Amino acid sequence: MSVLKDILKANKVFYQSSQSPHIQEDESAKVPQRHFAIVTCMDTRLVGFLEPALGIKRGECTLIKSAGNYITDSFDNIIQSLLVSIFELGVTEIFVIGHHECGMTNTTSDRIIGTMIQRGISMEAIKTFCSQIETWASGFKDPESNVYNTVKKLKEHPLIPADIVIHGLMIHPRSGKIEELL
Repeated sequence: MSVLKDILKANKVFYQSSQSPHIQEDESAKVPQRHFAIVTCMDTRLVGFLEPALGIKRGECTLIKSAGNYITDSFDNIIQSLLVSIFELGVTEIFVIGHHECGMTNTTSDRIIGTMIQRGISMEAIKTFCSQIETWASGFKDPESNVYNTVKKLKEHPLIPADIVIHGLMIHPRSGKIEELL
């Protein structure tokens, strides 16, 4: 059975069961009720784990995930999502949450490019669309330093208002223990 069939089957059980929240749709349901955003890693160990570890419930915050919670440029997807969170959804606080044992510490641009070529991606396409792959893939070495750097980039970003409070945290992906970095 394909993953899609499994997902659709699970979804049918979910929405027909008492697990489904059956929330009445209104405009306030789209706005993070606690007015904060989280920028974190896409690591599979954080799925369904991060929110309960932080005491967050559905509808309380916006959650932005990317590989290593790493900002690649001044208008990348993380920045775009935060701008919508701040200016459209009323977010006033941002939490950058890295995690120990992050797989990005072992990622290299050479390995990603080599795998792309093996999978049939042309070098022309790689050169066209992956101009920052060296900086991005090989530049991440330490998840704690990345949290510091990401917080710094956000605090210095000209499109993020100075009154937005920005925190840096680390979570352990096995225990759920949170530590405040800044």
